[in-house]
Amino acid sequence: MARRHARLPRRFRSVATLDIGADLSIFCAMSNRERMSLYPPIEPFRQGRLTVSGGHDLYFEESGNVRGKPVLIVHGGPGGGSNPTMRRYHDPSRYRIILLDQRGCGRSAPHASLESNTTWHLVDDMEHLRRHLGIERWQLLGGSWGSTLSLAYAQTYPDRVTELILRGIFLLRRAELEWFYQEGAGWLFPEAFDAFQAPIDPAERSDMIAAYYKRLTDPDPRVQVEAARTWSVWEGSTLALLQDPERIRQFSIDGYALAFARIECHYFVNGGFLKRDDQLLANAHRLAGIKGTIVHGRYDVVTPIRSAFDLKAAWPSVDLRVVPDAGHAMTEPGIIHELIAATRRYAEPSG
Repeated sequence: MARRHARLPRRFRSVATLDIGADLSIFCAMSNRERMSLYPPIEPFRQGRLTVSGGHDLYFEESGNVRGKPVLIVHGGPGGGSNPTMRRYHDPSRYRIILLDQRGCGRSAPHASLESNTTWHLVDDMEHLRRHLGIERWQLLGGSWGSTLSLAYAQTYPDRVTELILRGIFLLRRAELEWFYQEGAGWLFPEAFDAFQAPIDPAERSDMIAAYYKRLTDPDPRVQVEAARTWSVWEGSTLALLQDPERIRQFSIDGYALAFARIECHYFVNGGFLKRDDQLLANAHRLAGIKGTIVHGRYDVVTPIRSAFDLKAAWPSVDLRVVPDAGHAMTEPGIIHELIAATRRYAEPSG
């Protein structure tokens, strides 16, 4: 059983449902119970490599129950890589928990590579891994960019997905990028945004993503690393309701920052390689037969909650859970609780 946190203050121990229009019903607060926390740490029972197109070699691992319900954890970024904490959102006695480091990041190689690295390469990689592991259908749990990629995969291969558990919805629309990198989030974190802007000449600041892309693809590795640190620390400074100095430090480590910043910026400057700005909403009808839960922090600054509401409107059957005291991070207590609640609801084998 999962360990539990201390009981919530009474003002958070009630169920509130907002009805907006005829079809939009959203769970909006904690129920009258204690919050669940992560399952205990576990080690993988298998680690492997998957050779894919474009000279990429991907790391994957499996943990939990080899005969359990298969779930793929779809990490964020793009370029963020997986980590051991991601194994701990599913009951290891009931789930076969699969982690995959996407192209260019984590333990995949070549490190920080932008070659043959697009959304549709990653969708193909996920399908390649599913076939490689002999899995008929699987659950996807993805947050932030992981929600973007999970939606892209599920809309391409809906018959291969049993459930979608999505956190911090990111639809990769231009307005979402401009909110975070141009003007919006900086009003809430002005000191961090000032540091993000500082390396960029004022004449280039009308398009911060393009300005950073120029530096992150500079022939001089020192220019790349300096830009990568600043780009990554900006995001690390805004992830949670309460800033975490240790998280910010980890985002500033050269190896992590270089892959994270280069790959993120590469995707963002190319509009996520989507054919249209609202593609993931326009194709949401393809999700109609898939069970789903969205978990979103009310005070998510990185991927504002508007996108979760927009996806709910396009996919009415999805269960939207708004955490009233959380930002964007996967490790905030209310986010953990709702993700684990969802994995428990979906633990039974799907037909």
